[in-house]
Amino acid sequence: MPTLRDATGALCLAGVALSSLARDPAIGTPVYVYDVGAIGLEARRLRAGFEGAAHLVAYAIKANSAGPIVRALASEGCGADVVSGAELILALACGISPDHVVYSGVAKTDDELDRAIGVGPRGIGAIQLESVEEIARVAARAAGKTARVSIRVNPAVDLATMGTHAHIATGHDEAKFGIALQDIPAALAALRSAEHLELVGFASHVGSQASQGGAYVGAARTLFGVVREVRAEHAPRLAFVDTGGGFAIDYGDGPCAAPADIVRTTRVEQRAAGLEDLALYVEPGRSLVAAHGVLLARVLQSKVSPFGREPPLRRWLMIDAGMNDLIRPALYQARHRIVPLELTSREDVAGRVDGDDVGWRVVGPVCESSDDFGVHALPSSPPPFVAILDAGAYGYTMASSYNGRPLASEVFLASGRVIASRRRRPVEEWSLERASLGEP
Repeated sequence: MPTLRDATGALCLAGVALSSLARDPAIGTPVYVYDVGAIGLEARRLRAGFEGAAHLVAYAIKANSAGPIVRALASEGCGADVVSGAELILALACGISPDHVVYSGVAKTDDELDRAIGVGPRGIGAIQLESVEEIARVAARAAGKTARVSIRVNPAVDLATMGTHAHIATGHDEAKFGIALQDIPAALAALRSAEHLELVGFASHVGSQASQGGAYVGAARTLFGVVREVRAEHAPRLAFVDTGGGFAIDYGDGPCAAPADIVRTTRVEQRAAGLEDLALYVEPGRSLVAAHGVLLARVLQSKVSPFGREPPLRRWLMIDAGMNDLIRPALYQARHRIVPLELTSREDVAGRVDGDDVGWRVVGPVCESSDDFGVHALPSSPPPFVAILDAGAYGYTMASSYNGRPLASEVFLASGRVIASRRRRPVEEWSLERASLGEP
C-alpha cells in the first residue's frame, strides 16, 4: 500500500507521518503530498515489462506536472507526452531530451508547432497528427526544417461501454481525438504530397481506467494491423508504434492489470504483426503517480440533521479541501477513499474499528452542490484531519482558484524526508490582484 499506518496508528507516506505535515503551520491544509521515490519505482517496474526491447515510456505530463516528479521520471529514462507548449518547455527544463518527446492534442497553435519543430537540431521526437487537416498546418510551419510526425489512429474502441467514464474515453468514433480508420488513406496521401514532414510513427490512445487491459490490447492490435498494411508502401522509415496510456489504478474497487503485464501482452501482439523491429512507445500518467499522492484536509465542522426523516440522520463533514483542489469527483463522479490521519484509542493500527464508524458525506467549502466527495465510513467523533487517497494524478494539475481559494500547497517526499515544497499563495494576493484589474 502506498500509505501505511505506523505503530501508533498515524498514516504515513514515504515513512513520514502525514499528521506532522498537516499540523505544520508553515505548510497548512489543504496540501498535496507525494512520494517521489515510489513514483520512480513505478517507472522501473513498467520498464521491466519491455524485457530489454527498444521502447520509450513517454510520461503524460498532464497527470502531474510538478518538477520534482518530472525530474525523477527523467532520471529513470522516461520521456514525455505533452499537450501544450508550456508542457514542452517544462519537459525540456526537467532534463528530458527533445528526441524523447511526443506532442499530442487536437488544437495545437502555430506558436506551439513552431516551438516543437524548432527545438534542438531535429525538433521533438514526433508531433502526433490528429486529423488530416492538421497535416498541411504542420508542413507549413516546418518550412526550412524537417518535422518528425506520427499518425494518431482513432481505433474505434469505446471504453465508456466497458465501465469507465465517458469523459475519459478517447478512442471511439465520436471522440475529437485521432484520425478515423477510414481516413488513414487520405492522411497518407496528404503526407506523400507534403514537404518537410517525416512519418516516423503510428499511435493510438483509447482512454483511461480500463481495469483489466483487454481494451488497451485490442486497440493496440487494431493499430498494429493498420501499420502492417501500410508500412511497406507508405511508411518504410517508421521508428516506433505508440499504444498510448490510460493504464488503470485501483481507486478502491479492486485490483487492476499491472501496466508491465499489459506491455508484455502488447509486445506479443506486436511480434505477431511482424513489427518487432519498431520501438514500442507507451504514454502512462495516472499509473505512475496517482497512488503515490494524497490530499490532506482539515475537518472544519460537522452537520447532523434528520431533515424530517428518521432514520437515517443526515451527516455532513465539512473539510477545507474542495472541488477547486480535486475536481475529479465533480467532473467524472470519481470516488477517492477518505481516511483519518490518526486513529483513536477505539481503533487498531490495521484500521479496524469497534463499530463506532458511521457514514459521513464529506463535502468541501466551494459554493456548488457538486463539491461533494461522497459518503465515507469515518468515526462518529470526527477526526481533526483526513487524507483523500490516490490523489497524485489529475489533482493539482486540474485545480483552480474558484471562489478565491488559493491553490493547495505541495510537499514532495523521498526516503523519509521532505525534499521540496511549494506553499500556498496568501489569500490577499488573489484578492488584490483581481481588485487591481483596470486600475491606471
